[in-house]
Amino acid sequence: MSATPPHGPSSGPPPGPPCGADKRELEAHILPSINDVAAEDWDACVQGGHPFTRHAFLSALEESGSATAGTGWLAQHVVLKDQEGAILGAVPMYLKNHSHGEYVFDHGWADAFERAGGRYYPKMQVSVPFTPATGPRLLLRADAWHTEEEKDALSNALLSACIQRCEQVGASSLHITFPNEAQAQLMNDAGLLLRSGMQFHWQNDVYDDFDGFLDSLASRKRKQIRRERRDALAEGLSIQALSGSEIEERHWDAFFHFYQETGSRKWGVPYLTREFFSLLSQNMSEQVVLIMVENNGRLIAGALNLKSDDTLYGRNWGAIEFHKFLHFEVCYYQAIDYALAHGLTRVEAGAQGEHKLVRGYLPCPTYSAHWIANESFRDAIGDYLERETQQVDWEIEALGKHSPFRKDED
Repeated sequence: MSATPPHGPSSGPPPGPPCGADKRELEAHILPSINDVAAEDWDACVQGGHPFTRHAFLSALEESGSATAGTGWLAQHVVLKDQEGAILGAVPMYLKNHSHGEYVFDHGWADAFERAGGRYYPKMQVSVPFTPATGPRLLLRADAWHTEEEKDALSNALLSACIQRCEQVGASSLHITFPNEAQAQLMNDAGLLLRSGMQFHWQNDVYDDFDGFLDSLASRKRKQIRRERRDALAEGLSIQALSGSEIEERHWDAFFHFYQETGSRKWGVPYLTREFFSLLSQNMSEQVVLIMVENNGRLIAGALNLKSDDTLYGRNWGAIEFHKFLHFEVCYYQAIDYALAHGLTRVEAGAQGEHKLVRGYLPCPTYSAHWIANESFRDAIGDYLERETQQVDWEIEALGKHSPFRKDED
């Protein structure tokens, strides 16, 4: 799969004047590679240590061949500069001719539009490829604004630049996946269609340790988790959480094998190349938490996590041996252990999985925002999203009633 390049990089002002109180002259530039901007300038716009929007992560995706024009991810990154050339904001953005690797599914939209005679691809995607983790998508330098009004003005200028680029290259639509709640609301206020989804996240309610977390659960759930943890390691397996210089190439060799084995069973050809993991380790290993399992000295399973200042994000899991409850132990319980030991407030365990609920991960809304060029198609999508949102809200409420946490009467 490959994306057809537009007519080269472009620069220019966002359409219309900047919104709100910010009256600076701004110019948006479109970059065909993340390496066309200095890492320190891009990362100055990344707040809270969010790992997936860092220059090093996006560069690893491009340099490794994982997210490139050849795989259908043509970089169209936005940087917003002031009149002196200083970068005030940035957006990771791609032109795409397919809908793979996004985790917010719009294949039905594409089919419907094309049956009606439209052309859905290419489309524009603001996201981190292959990464269903929440976070900022409109990145702003911390010292670029002083009031919430100025912050919103810069965010709207970035959003306008993304839409302008869609219009320049003839993209049918713009899709912004997994923005945080505040940015999702800003996008909705700007007229984009808001779509709701659901993930399961664990929240650290200031537990002293894992036993403290267990004490907050109903008795039957406590017993279940203790049994699962015991049984997972009953055959003499050992588990180690590695970070920084502790991670060696042999670990990545083994993990990539696990990743390929699991990925090929689920969705065919895995998205990430072997080189991606080495680049990740070389350039941001301090944010990598690789949980590896050994059986008599042989690496047999692992889970890749990345961390921000306050959150541990579970990303990929793989195994070459089956052991009962090992997936739960490595991906969910070890993640909680790590978060508690390192003062993190939340664990996001990735997409899907109602089985996470009984293990202390509660349903949480996620969001995506959508700009549709065709007015009739936009109205049809809007009607659909109203119904879908009601269903998602109902599902979150219903699942929340089955929380494993102790009720007052327990």
